[in-house]
Amino acid sequence: MPQFDDTLVVMIVVIAIAAILLLVLFLNFVPVGLWISAVSAGVKVKIFSLVGMRLRRVKPARVINPLIKGIKAGLVLSQNQLESHLLSGGRVDNVVDALIAAHRANIDLSFERAAAIDLAGRDVFEAVRMSVMPKIIQTPMISAMAANGIEIKAMAKVTVRANIERLVGGAGEDTILARVGEGIVTTIGSAESHSAVLENPDTISQRVLNKGLDAGTAYEILSIDIADIDVGRNIGSQLQIDQAEADKRIAQAKAEERRATAIAREQEMKAQVEEMRAKVVEAEAQVPQAIADALRAGNIGVMDHLNMQNKMADTKMREGISDIKINLGTPPIIEE
Repeated sequence: MPQFDDTLVVMIVVIAIAAILLLVLFLNFVPVGLWISAVSAGVKVKIFSLVGMRLRRVKPARVINPLIKGIKAGLVLSQNQLESHLLSGGRVDNVVDALIAAHRANIDLSFERAAAIDLAGRDVFEAVRMSVMPKIIQTPMISAMAANGIEIKAMAKVTVRANIERLVGGAGEDTILARVGEGIVTTIGSAESHSAVLENPDTISQRVLNKGLDAGTAYEILSIDIADIDVGRNIGSQLQIDQAEADKRIAQAKAEERRATAIAREQEMKAQVEEMRAKVVEAEAQVPQAIADALRAGNIGVMDHLNMQNKMADTKMREGISDIKINLGTPPIIEE
């Protein structure tokens, strides 16, 4: 009999433990606490739908808690909307926070548009905040040159507001900064002098603002203010100096080319002179042989040969006298 009582106790303990384990598993699988929170908040949620979320591998808290928050804030939302957005990879909490902020600020923003903005990769809550409270973005120091060649450096602060309608597919802040920088460069470049820009820097912001630079972007430009402006280098003078230096180098190169051409011509002429001298020497070497042949043939006599030798000696003497007088600086006088 005592052994029977021990077996019964063991069975009761095992059944109790199994029941506790089953209860823990049931409560872990079926979020009863979350269902109670939703019902107490006035949100109609079926407990079987929570079980269905578990089966679809969706954490019920990531859907139910934003749903409770949104409905308590006065939004019209459904569980299927939030679960569908979560399954699409969206941030349900961020979308609901954005809808609440837009509702409080009287901004017309539907759940579908907010979900599309979120799925596009943009922070929809931050966009709603920027619609209520504009954001200031600052351009880097932009350098431009006025018509008189003086460099102007300017920095601008751009006040922008998010455009909910163009958040999907609209360009971002980098495009705004690039367009504003281009507008500043164009405006400064069209100024007659740098002093005109320094006297009225607000003309830069007015002209740039009137160009509609926010077209096709996710923002609306409210104002463009010049935060800093300064005078830089005299680029016009520097360009003239660089041009003059380039012209000088070109002239030097051309002069060097002419000098090289002249040297080449001189060398060529020297070569021609040497060639002519060689021919003269060759011809002179043939003279004695020609004289000897003429003597043998009887074409000239001995006296003719002697007279020719005398004339040649006389010519060499005159050439020698001329060379001496030229070296002494006295013009030569040739006696006939």
